Amino acid sequence: MNQTAYNPDEVVYRPRGGLTGRVQKHLARRFGVTPLKIKLDRPIVTFSFDDFPKSALELGASRLNARGWRGTFFVSGGLASINNHHGDLFDPEDLLQLQSDGHEVACHGYSHLDASRLTAEAVASDAARNRAFLKEAGLNRAPSSYAFAYGEATPQAKKRLLETYSSLRGVQPGINRGVADRGLLKAMPLDGGEAGLKRAVDAVRDVARNPGWLIFYGHDIRRTPSEWGCTPEFYDVVLHAVEQSGAQVRTQSEALKAILAKQ
Repeated sequence: MNQTAYNPDEVVYRPRGGLTGRVQKHLARRFGVTPLKIKLDRPIVTFSFDDFPKSALELGASRLNARGWRGTFFVSGGLASINNHHGDLFDPEDLLQLQSDGHEVACHGYSHLDASRLTAEAVASDAARNRAFLKEAGLNRAPSSYAFAYGEATPQAKKRLLETYSSLRGVQPGINRGVADRGLLKAMPLDGGEAGLKRAVDAVRDVARNPGWLIFYGHDIRRTPSEWGCTPEFYDVVLHAVEQSGAQVRTQSEALKAILAKQ
């Protein structure tokens, strides 16, 4: 299927819903699974940010730095230096700062496309374009982690992208434990107001009781956040909960290496 790149001047794109959307999500989650056995004595938490807004750098990364932690930032090259519903998005030079500070700069596809509407080769081509963008921006390490825009995937796209990336993340809520899908890792959102905050803190308590890999994903961090963002206070509460849990905080690629080392 043909799909144009994300345009920040248009109405916010939303993946298809209804029965078609539910069936597509079911197929992506059930088929093309690449098993990842997770057996941990101590939980792992990953903080990730998609797209990503400057507020995720200025507040998200800085608060991680203050704790000696690092996060994973998923970049869509086609969104560089624009302003949209998340506020001002990253500039290319921000990527060098993140890498210099030890954060993981990862791939979100160049054009922020809905992979469920594309062939696997089209998704891989867009990802390759993003890798070229990151290289041109001066990054000296090719990304090893990928996140599907909107969390939308297909079994074919998962298999194709795992030829290049070590792990792929989606947005299905949950904790990765037991046997997870390396091609569509579960993640918990940093959004949703008070209800979302309770859900996030409950997930931290859950992973502390029964160790697994908890991945958070966020967008903007502002006093008046977007539908997919959170306030600084929300973020601080989650950070504090993770501190109290005794979990180890690692980037997506570091977490994967630690899990594989346990096998």
